[in-house]
Amino acid sequence: MRKLYFLLPGTDGKFACGGLWAELKTLNLAKQICSAEIVTYRHREEGKLFIDDVLQEQNLNDVIFVISWGFDVARLAIKLKQYNVVYHAHSTGYGFKLPASIPIITVSRNTMGYWGQHSPNSLIYYLPNQISEEFQNLNFERDIDVLVQARKSSKYLMQELIPALQQQCQVFVVDSYVEDLVGLFNRTKIYLYDSAEYWAQQGVSEGFGLQPMEALACGCQVFSSVNGGLSDYLDPGFNCYKIAGYSKEYDVQRILKALTSVNLPELYPDFFAEYRTENITKRLQVILDELNAFFDHKARYSSNIKNLTRMRLAKLHIQTIFKKAKKKYLKM
Repeated sequence: MRKLYFLLPGTDGKFACGGLWAELKTLNLAKQICSAEIVTYRHREEGKLFIDDVLQEQNLNDVIFVISWGFDVARLAIKLKQYNVVYHAHSTGYGFKLPASIPIITVSRNTMGYWGQHSPNSLIYYLPNQISEEFQNLNFERDIDVLVQARKSSKYLMQELIPALQQQCQVFVVDSYVEDLVGLFNRTKIYLYDSAEYWAQQGVSEGFGLQPMEALACGCQVFSSVNGGLSDYLDPGFNCYKIAGYSKEYDVQRILKALTSVNLPELYPDFFAEYRTENITKRLQVILDELNAFFDHKARYSSNIKNLTRMRLAKLHIQTIFKKAKKKYLKM
């Protein structure tokens, strides 16, 4: 089993985000299967390997570099083209293409579909993000009617819907880091999440959207957008409600109704099992076994499947038109 080097720009405060936490969780799971370490590449950090030092090593055939930071992936793929590289894909929409020599592990089926279309000759796997076992319904008394986290929330949510709700129920707005998110979710009846506007401005997709799932696990009713990776597990009308539905008044009406409703959406018993540690570790073992077999093959053979380049697509289109015209002509 090859050693994994997880490439990160850094791990200090300025890189803190959901993508970093998710990557560190994957690293810790990988350590249960094989040797794995962090390698930084934008600046050096005490106690961690640095990319330029690693590349000075003589034999890196027994190493797999895991790249994930979307804005840096294209550059890193070129820099590491002679080595074994895997792309751990969270969001989509960065605009780069990858050669078939780089397998892709996606955190959502939404992202898997994107790469299945844009990189059809690559090996592609699905490994969802982990939801920690601590996120569960503790059956606390719920004294918060509506909870919303300001970060990534739409202007509609913050400037229109929340003020309207504050006139009729208790709304708690979080605009800073929460130490005990499990406890907060367990005090909450309804959690609001609307990230479609934020990610549209960024030009990339919602990679996974962990907070709505964590809220569901803690027993909250969830009103959420269903963009990007959220569409993997959110099912409006069955396990959540779609937010920003037609009008502010309709949103308010549905939220107030949900606060007093006795017929709450029910999750099937194994809903969270796919995202818990046991299942993800099993999937990761299978994926790593396949990746090691692939890199053994790659060392001996070259890729020989034609890529879907613009030129080839144009040629295929012309051939299709010619076939249709020929068929029509022969019938005359």
